[in-house]
Amino acid sequence: MEQNDKTVEVLKTAILLERRGKAFYTQAARNSESKSATKIFEMMAEEEDEHIDFLVKQFKNYQEHHEFLINQTHHEEDETVVQILTEKIKNEISAAGFEAAAISAAIDFENRAIEIYSKRAEEATDENEKETYKMLAEWEKTHHHLLHKLNEDLKEQIWNDNNFWPF
Repeated sequence: MEQNDKTVEVLKTAILLERRGKAFYTQAARNSESKSATKIFEMMAEEEDEHIDFLVKQFKNYQEHHEFLINQTHHEEDETVVQILTEKIKNEISAAGFEAAAISAAIDFENRAIEIYSKRAEEATDENEKETYKMLAEWEKTHHHLLHKLNEDLKEQIWNDNNFWPF
């Protein structure tokens, strides 16, 4: 496969991956009984939307000019808001319920995105393309970190609630 074809294929895959992520988070928000979990899922869906917009712009530019735009997108997570929501979620949901299952599934989505973006960042020869995928991988890692921490806290909660500790 030629470099141009590979680049287009990866962009299409990335856009599809982000659209699936948005659909997943949107549905999880709708189905959640926890207000805090709903906010987290809505926040994730909005960020997937930002990824889609960013990737569509890159795709259009690449189709027209065969080059990537210079990456000027910077992402900053509001750690305070995330921390407050995380604490509320732990009190609102069951570690074995729908929201916890959705968080676990979301971790798989984020892992897949990190893998695709990291691999493409390594393979890319165009510096702007390389930087684009590095940035996207880092952004997805922030999602993964949030979800993983929440999942670990919920796992700990279920162990404590059910006296699973061997000591």
